[in-house]
Amino acid sequence: MSEHLASLFCFTAWKQRLVFWLGAIFVGLLIVAMTLLSEWAGETYRAISMQYPWFNFIIAPFGLSLTAWITFRFFPGCERSGIPQVKTALEITDNLDDRNRLLSLRIAFGKMLLPIMGLLSGASVGFGGPAVHVGASFMASIGKAVKFPPHYMERGLILAGSAAGFAAMFSAPLAGIIFAIEEMGRALEEKTSNLVLTAIVFSGVTAYALLDNYIFFNDKSFVMPWSQSWIAIPLCGIVGGFFGGVFSKIIIRGGRFLNRTRLPIVIIAFACGGVIALLGHYSNGDSFGTGYSQATAILANSESMDPFFPLYKMLATCATFFSGIPSGIFVPSIATGAGLGVNLAHWFPVAPASAMILLTMTAYFSGMLQSPLTSFVIVMEMTGSHEILIPLMATAFFATSTSKLINPLPLYQALCNSYRKTQPPEIKTERINEH
Repeated sequence: MSEHLASLFCFTAWKQRLVFWLGAIFVGLLIVAMTLLSEWAGETYRAISMQYPWFNFIIAPFGLSLTAWITFRFFPGCERSGIPQVKTALEITDNLDDRNRLLSLRIAFGKMLLPIMGLLSGASVGFGGPAVHVGASFMASIGKAVKFPPHYMERGLILAGSAAGFAAMFSAPLAGIIFAIEEMGRALEEKTSNLVLTAIVFSGVTAYALLDNYIFFNDKSFVMPWSQSWIAIPLCGIVGGFFGGVFSKIIIRGGRFLNRTRLPIVIIAFACGGVIALLGHYSNGDSFGTGYSQATAILANSESMDPFFPLYKMLATCATFFSGIPSGIFVPSIATGAGLGVNLAHWFPVAPASAMILLTMTAYFSGMLQSPLTSFVIVMEMTGSHEILIPLMATAFFATSTSKLINPLPLYQALCNSYRKTQPPEIKTERINEH
C-alpha cells in the first residue's frame, strides 16, 4: 500500500487534518474580530479627539506609554509588526524554546489586544503584521499540542499560519500565497505547499463570508487604455518607490538610533505619543487609526484630501513603530500611497486619477517592502482592479528598483538582522524594566 493511500485510512492523520482545518478557520475568525474591532477603535478615538482637541495631547502620550509598558512587561516578543519574529522563527529548527519566545498563544493574545489599545491611543496602527504573527503563533501552538509530524512543525505550520492570517486580513488568498513564497518562505517545499494552500483557503473563505468580501475599493473605473497615459507607470513607480524606500530607511536608521540611546521604552513611547498627537491635530484627525477609511475616502472623493496627508500618515506610522507597541505597517502604508497618488494625479494628470492612485499605492508598498509580486497582487485583489494588472506589475518593479537605490537592504530583512544581533527578548525586557 502506498504512503499516500495509507494516510487516507490513518486515524492519526485524519485527526491532524481535522485539527488543522479547524485551526485555519479559527485563524480566519480571529482576524475578522481584529478587523472589526480595529475599525471601531479607530473611529471612536477620532470622533472623541475631534470633539475635544485637548484629548489627543493627554491620551496619546500616556496611552502609548501604557501600551508599550504592557507589551514589554507581559508580552515580550509581540512588539511592533511581528513579521520579523515570524521570519526569524522560520530559521530556528533545533531549539524550540527560542521559537516559543517568538511564537506562542500568549503572544497571539497580546497581538490581538494591544493593537486595539494603540488605536484607542491615536496610533497609526496596521493589522497586516499582527495578523501574520497571530496566524503563525496559533498554528504553531496547535501543532505542538497535537504533536504534528516534524516536517510540519519545522516550517509548514508557521508558513501556513502566517499566510492564512495575511490572506484573511485582506481577503486576498492569492496575495497570501505570494506573500508566503516571496516574503516569508522565499520557497515552498512540496510537503508544506499543500498545507499553506489549505490554510489560506479555509481562513480566507471564513473572512470572506463574514466580512462580505471586504474589498477596499469596488470601483470599476480603473482602466488605462494603451496611450500616453502609460507614462504614469514610471512616474508613479519612481515617486512611490522613492517615498517607500525613504520610509524604510527612516524605520531602519531610526530604530538603530533609539537602540543606541538606551532610553526606556516607556519614555520613547511617551515622546512618540506626543508626535502622534501633533500630527493628528494638524491633519484634523486623518493621521489617526488604520488608514482604511481615509484610503476609501480618497478614491471616492480625492478632491477633498489635504495634500500633506501622505506626509502626516507616514510620520505617524513611523512614530507608532518607534513606540514599540504591536502594530503593522501595511494598511497605513496603503493610505499613504493613496495620498501620494492623489497628489501626483493633481500635479501630473497624465492618466485617470483613480488609476494613478492605485499605481502609486502599489509603488509605495513595493518600495517599502521590496516585494513587488506581493505588492501588485494585494492591491489588485483588494481593489478588484484586474483591468490594469499589467500596469500594476510594471509599476511595482519600477518602485522596487528605485527603492533599492535608497535602501539596498529590504525592510524586513534588516529588521530580522537587527533582531538577531540584539539580546534575546527576555534579557531586553529585563533591561527595560530596570529603568
